[in-house]
Amino acid sequence: MSYKTFFLLSFQFLLLGQLQAQKLVNQIVAQVGDNIILWSDIETQRLQLTEKERAISRKECQILEQLLLEELLVNQALIDSLEISDEQVDAEMENRLRIMENKMGGRENLEEFYGKSTTAIKEEFRTIIRNKMLAQEMERKITGDISVTPKEVAAFYAQLPKDSIPFINMKLSFQQIVQFPELTPADKKLAYDQLVEIRKQIVSGSKPFETMARLKSMDPGSASQGGKIAASKGMMVPQFEATVFDLKPGEVSDIVETMYGYHIIKLVSRKGDDYICQHILIMPEYSSASISVASERMDSCYLLLTRNTITWDEAVIRFSNDDATKQNKGVLTNPYTMDIYWDMEQLNEIDQQIYLLTDALESGGVSQPSLYMDLFERKQGIRMVRLQNRVPAHQANLEQDYALIKLAAENDKKQRVLDAWTQAKIPNAYIRLDPQFQDCDFRVNWLKTP
Repeated sequence: MSYKTFFLLSFQFLLLGQLQAQKLVNQIVAQVGDNIILWSDIETQRLQLTEKERAISRKECQILEQLLLEELLVNQALIDSLEISDEQVDAEMENRLRIMENKMGGRENLEEFYGKSTTAIKEEFRTIIRNKMLAQEMERKITGDISVTPKEVAAFYAQLPKDSIPFINMKLSFQQIVQFPELTPADKKLAYDQLVEIRKQIVSGSKPFETMARLKSMDPGSASQGGKIAASKGMMVPQFEATVFDLKPGEVSDIVETMYGYHIIKLVSRKGDDYICQHILIMPEYSSASISVASERMDSCYLLLTRNTITWDEAVIRFSNDDATKQNKGVLTNPYTMDIYWDMEQLNEIDQQIYLLTDALESGGVSQPSLYMDLFERKQGIRMVRLQNRVPAHQANLEQDYALIKLAAENDKKQRVLDAWTQAKIPNAYIRLDPQFQDCDFRVNWLKTP
């Protein structure tokens, strides 16, 4: 596993691993310069592995080597005066906390499990996060300019053992034409007036905020919790957050408009950048007339395509009003890989309906117009989907999977450069290993012996 891959995987689950390992009996297993590596550091990473990975003999050796490398990279980053700003650390911290909250069912559960406030958790892990970011930046400085030629890609593929060439699952690529109905001023006013009435009942004391949120809010993530949101500065859209920081505890805001619709917000508590609030969201809904107009336009588009009166590219420009895909011939980009191809697992997590629409189609085939909900924009539209390409499951090869093999060849070259850099730095660094790890089969010689 390359250091970069290890870094991303370990960083994603850093907090949870630290929490799970905190009760272990500790001992120092290695030292790089003034920095020590504890047995719990290894166990933190090991807890993130699958059962199959844990069963591999001496997996702890591989983990330790990655931790040794991280410390060496951090030391060099400090020597080279590389800097990570407080803003970068805070942004990454918030991102990781959000992941942990989702995994543990909310910020309160995270705080309860750790026995500390979110602010205290941030302070405890700030140095760890900064060092990991420094290590990543140092590694980027060492390997960032490395690239591979087509000849090197072919040579890398040729030397791969046949039984180690990966098997590629079926890949699919899609294009779409979408018509989102237009919201009229009357549609917006209807939603606004509805929220005005809800707010009147809450402010007058005739209805509790929590009850109205459960009954009326259109935010699926918080409605069942009485509209409750626990967040930190930077997590919510600007209009929402600006209102939160203007409120006093217990105060209910005026109506706030965001890209999602209209909100009223009640501040529950605030500590520094962390806050708990309740909100009610009312989203303007399209009138039946607007939906009918969009449907008629899509029917016309479908008819022109089936008669070959216009090309697909022309149809996208003429009929689609989806900002995310209109300028790219309607191509749906995979957010996991930023590639045009999807595997089934990724597709099912983002858009389950799209496979059902295209399963019976040949490449180039187009589905009939149908209703769909854009999960990112949280709005309903009508779309047609074109199956751009279907690549059957196969063993990776240069013709079909050049980009994938090129990436693997590039990572292999970067790893070799990083190994050479590491071996050159070891003689000038103080490194100590516990005897139980001195017979490990490391990638480089950490013991400084010939």
